[in-house]
Amino acid sequence: MDLSNLKAPEPNKKKAKRIGRGEGSGYGSHTVGKGHNGQRARSGYKERFWFEGGQMPLQRIVPKWGFNNPFRKEYVAVNVGTIDLFLEAGKLKDSTISLDDIIEAGLAGKNDLVKLLGDGEIETSIDIEVHKASKSAQEKVEDAGGSISFIEN
Repeated sequence: MDLSNLKAPEPNKKKAKRIGRGEGSGYGSHTVGKGHNGQRARSGYKERFWFEGGQMPLQRIVPKWGFNNPFRKEYVAVNVGTIDLFLEAGKLKDSTISLDDIIEAGLAGKNDLVKLLGDGEIETSIDIEVHKASKSAQEKVEDAGGSISFIEN
């Protein structure tokens, strides 16, 4: 037995609605189950899922707030503690970490901008390459004997 020869149980089979096939069918020749002369009774009618029958649509009622800056730059946050964990686990190899190494370790995507944040502790001396860094992250890396170089974006 496989999926190709499965059948629905007998009570689960529903007959198709055959419209316009005579008065005895219940969906006879006059209105064929569509009611009387409304928009929905016309041929070619297709109901859009957002249509509310002429009522003011919800997306026009709900107020729009704020300002969406089309030039906003989104940064992926990478913590100093996470870098330290990845170094201990062997997912980041050297003490010099480039942006390609961060992407390869899965901490950021290929086209992401990376910002180093200061959550966690770091004992290893590293030279890291990122787009931005917080002050606390800079202090922690420099206290451990490392340095941060910035990439222009």
